Amino acid sequence: MIDPILADLQASVQDRLAFNSLADYVTLCSSFLALLERTRPTRIVSPTHPNYIFYQYDETHSHRITRPLNTHLFIENEQSFLAEFERCAGFLDDLKIYQEHILDRPDGKQFMQSNTINKIVYTMQQSIGSIGDSFQNPNQSRKRIGQLFEHLIRLIIQRVGFECQSRTINIPIPDYAGYHMSYELDVVFSRNKAILMSETEYIHSSEIVGSVKTTSKDRLDKIFIDKYLLNKLLGRNIPVVAIFLHDVQRAQRGNSIFGINSTFKSNHFLGYTVALNKLDGIYYVDPRPEMLVNERLREQIADFQQFLVRDMWVMSE
Repeated sequence: MIDPILADLQASVQDRLAFNSLADYVTLCSSFLALLERTRPTRIVSPTHPNYIFYQYDETHSHRITRPLNTHLFIENEQSFLAEFERCAGFLDDLKIYQEHILDRPDGKQFMQSNTINKIVYTMQQSIGSIGDSFQNPNQSRKRIGQLFEHLIRLIIQRVGFECQSRTINIPIPDYAGYHMSYELDVVFSRNKAILMSETEYIHSSEIVGSVKTTSKDRLDKIFIDKYLLNKLLGRNIPVVAIFLHDVQRAQRGNSIFGINSTFKSNHFLGYTVALNKLDGIYYVDPRPEMLVNERLREQIADFQQFLVRDMWVMSE
């Protein structure tokens, strides 16, 4: 795509046949970053959280404002992004070879300290989200943005050698002949291709279920309930992890509309953990600060890099 305009990028996001590979995500992201550098939309720094910024589009797009972008993760320069992606792609290829032992290598530890995986995932997905924010009706793209994040995570898991797919299962309800509960599972992954040997084996014992959402807002309870019901209906423990992009939104703070508000409900999270069950892992590309300092949260929540480099391999042994 040569010198794209925002309408071109909007069309790409809406294209249901696009985004079949990581290269497609890279192309869209680099095009969006090039657009920012060329058109220079107004860059607004949050007065309450200076590491978060917003872009405001011009009058052609009614001066719409993007979602908050964390500059600790969002790579604003196109060439820097492309260079960092090449580093990330090389590391993912090494991860496929060395698996969980990648951290035994000095270069593996050094790469992890750079936080490059989280930066690349965040930049690609938030570029898509920012393009979506330019639509006249935000509902035009909201569902699509979530689908693209789910597919991005699936492609990354596949890149390091795992079997990974979405799956819809219909589980019979015990003692109610002919009645089923339908479950749409975002991702089901395993180290080796699992062969389901019978009609009643909906999730193989070697498989892990993942819920992939851009935010936990209005979704956290369902993930806990899903694990609880899957365990009950299938009669065994089903490993379930949750992967989120972030938990922030723009909010009014004083006289400014560019404040930042956390959408993570820590008390609800802890309540579900006690009343229902713990999830087998919760991972954020952009974790909230309280997740890193609160002991009860820190023991259950980690960043996406840890999932990809360590926990995914340990869980699937």
